[in-house]
Amino acid sequence: MLEVVKLNAFYGQAQALFEVSLQVRAGELVVLQGLNGAGKSTLLKALMGLELRSEGQIRYQSDPADKRLVNIERWQTHRRARAGLGYVAEDRRLFSGLTVRENLQIAAGPDALHRQATQARVLDLFPALKTKLNRPAAQMSGGEQQMLAIARTLMTEPRLLLLDEPCEGIAPVLVESIRDALLALKDQGMPMLVVEQNRLLAAKADRLLVLVAGKVRGS
Repeated sequence: MLEVVKLNAFYGQAQALFEVSLQVRAGELVVLQGLNGAGKSTLLKALMGLELRSEGQIRYQSDPADKRLVNIERWQTHRRARAGLGYVAEDRRLFSGLTVRENLQIAAGPDALHRQATQARVLDLFPALKTKLNRPAAQMSGGEQQMLAIARTLMTEPRLLLLDEPCEGIAPVLVESIRDALLALKDQGMPMLVVEQNRLLAAKADRLLVLVAGKVRGS
């Protein structure tokens, strides 16, 4: 589904990732751990083509009808997203002045009936959002905002999810809801690469990788 081969990443002249190689196969949950500054967020940004310069191969199954992997490292970010890479950043990047409903709908396609069906499926994963559809994102708790950030990405109907610290700094009761939603997605066959510092998802992961000073350990 996704294969990274000898990926190096740079902020200006400073190198942040060193020869990183990893795979996410169809249906897999791969958890990436490491200390602050190890390069975890940098790796996800490099996979999406954001904010930094990278070298190496990023190969992805861009066509659901064709199992071949194609090189996407030269693709612009919007093309990677259209091909099904769904990215949830650590800072969530919500439209804070828009309501929950508006944040969801702005990410969906133009077909109204399809949009409604997709929203219904997404809200089934995050039932806490159902009663807050008219609430501005700025008036939600951190955990609710994180649910919305994941839900908004799911509205694009991604084929692979990249999540950066989805349970960090959130009230325990909401952490459990987010964990349960992600495990439900795994049960539905959604492949995921999840950065997390705690071990909430690690016990259910197909593989656990560790980044140390920009280098990956594990397989």
